[in-house]
Amino acid sequence: MHTGTGKGSARSRAGAILMAVLGSIPLTAAQAAAPIVDASQMVRAEGPRWVTREGKPIVLKGANLGNWLINEFWMMGQGKHGIDDQCRLEAVLDRRFGYPERERLMKLFRDNWMTPKDWDLLASFGVNLVRVPFIHTVVEDEKKPGQLRADAWHYLDWAIREAEKRGIYVILDLHGAAGSQGWEHHSGCAGRNQYWSVPDYQKRTVWLWQQVASRYKDRPSVAGYSLLNEPWGTDSANMAAVVDTLYHAVRAVDPNHVIILPGHVKDDIKAYGDPKARGMKNVAFEMHPYPGHFGWKTAGREVHREWLRCEPDGKGGVCDWDRRIRELDTPFYLGEIQPWASMGLELGGQVARASFDTYARLGWAATAWSYKYVSNKGGHGEGTWGMVTNAAGAEVPTLDFNTAPKGEIEALFRRFGSLPYEPHGPLLRWMTSPTAPDPFAIGAR
Repeated sequence: MHTGTGKGSARSRAGAILMAVLGSIPLTAAQAAAPIVDASQMVRAEGPRWVTREGKPIVLKGANLGNWLINEFWMMGQGKHGIDDQCRLEAVLDRRFGYPERERLMKLFRDNWMTPKDWDLLASFGVNLVRVPFIHTVVEDEKKPGQLRADAWHYLDWAIREAEKRGIYVILDLHGAAGSQGWEHHSGCAGRNQYWSVPDYQKRTVWLWQQVASRYKDRPSVAGYSLLNEPWGTDSANMAAVVDTLYHAVRAVDPNHVIILPGHVKDDIKAYGDPKARGMKNVAFEMHPYPGHFGWKTAGREVHREWLRCEPDGKGGVCDWDRRIRELDTPFYLGEIQPWASMGLELGGQVARASFDTYARLGWAATAWSYKYVSNKGGHGEGTWGMVTNAAGAEVPTLDFNTAPKGEIEALFRRFGSLPYEPHGPLLRWMTSPTAPDPFAIGAR
């Protein structure tokens, strides 16, 4: 699909940008030659593995494009003054400036949060997969439910094209369904959770996925469809039943792509049983393991060692999941992981490499949360949640969207496209190194 010249130019652009943002820090040979793969072959599920069209196993590793097509305010130094999810922001902008201006401002934000520079930086980490979380109103006209926006495909098409230029596969992730599929802010509307109780929201989601699948059914670089992000606003049995309906709706128009079945916070993937018994084909399971976060002990060497090396008895951690996935004969996708934050930069980079290597050996696909994180002061400190962040001292103001002048809101959104970046140096180095570290060895730094 892509010529050698195109791939080489993408790599050289990435190298040039990295030199600009890193200043005098030299790139190693491995960094300069970060692997760029061919995303022209559609991937599929074969047994417990992700494989190419010819049946060759493929390692899929990468990152999420968080806070782009669905806002998470903690990722951009905002969220105070009661404006801490996308629905609240949009409502305030509507009230203050009117719907057309709100749409213009949201477009301004999206056009600046992800730019070609970001895609080059992302590729420089040696990834070959991105997960694109989006809210349903990126595609569906909120003023005319069940109809496409006039610009419905602008951002998804652009993301896929930019990924293809760099040999990167894309997973499309419905992060915020109509009505919200959970109580959390990252469903788009915190505290709503009406997806499960309003049949029209589920009907519209069936329609939306059929539109998406119809458009991309023949696009090889689309690795799969993640039907619902963390659909935890109902019990697992109901979740599985609703996902089953979505699966068959997508299959009615797209026989080609992997369909990704989300797990549940209470009892993971148990409610699905064996997908083959449900008549499901070419599917994968998705879970979001976060060792060191969200009540799972404390971020550090020990919690990751237990998870990746199945300590203390050799039966838990990834070993238990490997056994289960092999028994179900279905691939596994870790849609969100965070293996470097809050551990210091060097240890974080080593643990991240060990994590991705472990998942690769097991045949699992994995995407970290997240590619980019922006704070008010900038800098990685002991390790932010981003592969890149704004450079130390490149400050970002916190706005009160209830009162800030429109010009200040515009300036903030434009600033996201011009901030000097600070890549996570050790993460970049270890993700592209030809040799792997052992962060769990005795005496390891």
